[in-house]
Amino acid sequence: MTAREIWADYDDEGIVVYQAFKPSIAAAAVRAQTFPKGQGFNRARMTWIKPSFGWMLHRSDYARKRRMQAILRIRLRRAGLLELLAQAISTSFEPSVHADEETWRRALDASEVRYQWDPDRDLETRPLARRALQLGIRGDAVQRYVDDWILGIEERTELAHQLHDAIQRRRPLPAGPLERPLPVSPAIRHALAMDVDT
Repeated sequence: MTAREIWADYDDEGIVVYQAFKPSIAAAAVRAQTFPKGQGFNRARMTWIKPSFGWMLHRSDYARKRRMQAILRIRLRRAGLLELLAQAISTSFEPSVHADEETWRRALDASEVRYQWDPDRDLETRPLARRALQLGIRGDAVQRYVDDWILGIEERTELAHQLHDAIQRRRPLPAGPLERPLPVSPAIRHALAMDVDT
């Protein structure tokens, strides 16, 4: 198994991703079970989604960073996330995917989905040997994400705080989500440079 695998909490119907927002945006999303218009979520901007809960904890500092004080667990239609993965272009040049940097740059500028691989983290935000995927989506991809693909939204801020408190007090950690490698097609593996040595 390569270091680039998409570790996620998933079943046959849905795949979980995480996002962090200021509390008012998160509360509106939980109430509406999507991101309602006029409640702070900007559909015109690129938004980033992350399947790894550990990486989300690291990025938001356990939901303590400004404008990231609320973590959402967003369950997406599996077909929707796979569609995003198939469209994704790396944020940096991948020689195994594109012939040259000019070709990659044109593809990146034209795509509504981009990806990057970062060091994954455990629940204590310690780096793992594997990589964590995050996807940036914009344009029509955001509209479909919000309007068509969200199956449910729950807040996970309290769990983030409980984990941080347990770490600080050196107590046993509460259980996190069960994440495992997500099987994807050879075409998606190639597009995401998943078999490149890192």
